Amino acid sequence: MKPDDLIDLRSDTVTKPTAAMRQAIAEAEVGDDVLGDDPTVIRLQEKAAALFGKEASVFVPSGTMANQTAIRAQTEPGDEIIAHTDSHILHYESGAPFALSGCSVRMMQGSRGVFDSDQVRRAVRPPGSHFAQTRLIVVENTHNRGGGAIWPRERITELRGVADEFGLCMHLDGARLMNACVATGIPADEWAKPFDTVSMCFSKGLGAPVGSIVAGRADMMARVHRFRKMFGGAMRQAGVIAAAAEYALDNHVDRLAEDHANARRLVEGLNTIPGISIEPASVETNILFFDVDAAHGTAAELCERMRERGVLMLVEAPQRFRALTHLDVDAAGVDRAVEEIRRLLR
Repeated sequence: MKPDDLIDLRSDTVTKPTAAMRQAIAEAEVGDDVLGDDPTVIRLQEKAAALFGKEASVFVPSGTMANQTAIRAQTEPGDEIIAHTDSHILHYESGAPFALSGCSVRMMQGSRGVFDSDQVRRAVRPPGSHFAQTRLIVVENTHNRGGGAIWPRERITELRGVADEFGLCMHLDGARLMNACVATGIPADEWAKPFDTVSMCFSKGLGAPVGSIVAGRADMMARVHRFRKMFGGAMRQAGVIAAAAEYALDNHVDRLAEDHANARRLVEGLNTIPGISIEPASVETNILFFDVDAAHGTAAELCERMRERGVLMLVEAPQRFRALTHLDVDAAGVDRAVEEIRRLLR
């Protein structure tokens, strides 16, 4: 089967640059970003800082580097971070908080990636030479392993109150923050306001091939810039990828609503297939999980048989799949995926 015939629902990271985005890449004005004179990178950073209502921002190659430079800029080795047990920084960043910043992580529990201020208050270490010092709270919004869950704003406001009470910083892992913005109508600067730093990916639902951003106070971004260099993220003629990120920011934000609609369409279709279990109310953005009855085989077995039918998804657990909608799968593609799964489970 040709790649163009596949319905690829493995992730929104599989998106390919559109023709218009490729044109923007081809026409990008470039300089040397390490020397600070790439005009496209400068323009992107200024635009992103304004989007989040922050003083400055730094363009980095990946979401992992965005999160990890922000963590390193706000902590010292031996400090402790508070984050949900299902956080991206714990599951998908190669142990980076421990290896790169020398920080331990106090893990919070909570439904779909959301925890509360009382948990944090109880988790803050007391002062003294015996303990790691609590320095940073990390919130992931939308939450990947929580099925694209959107944090309630009141929870974030309460967390900010605890952070101020104990002198802690807060980082927003906003890899898919624009999905939260589109789903709720709440602008990015309002989501970012309670946080000292915020990161966002251009290479997920926004459809750019590479790149993320970190935003915050100017002095904090100076530290992020230093750690970007230390972690190997300094780039030269980075305008060619910054142009794709800028194009995505200018043209692909509002269309995220289509991905959310297609996710709901996928849920509705899967919900009609015997042997599949899914909770429609849990799908808030473009990420969904569903379970298949063991009588049909394991998720791994079914995943391979689905691939043969041109439908790609990821296995999340022995009977669980993960699927994400994105700009390269339209409503017709969603309908085709549902029908192929229906035929398979017959």
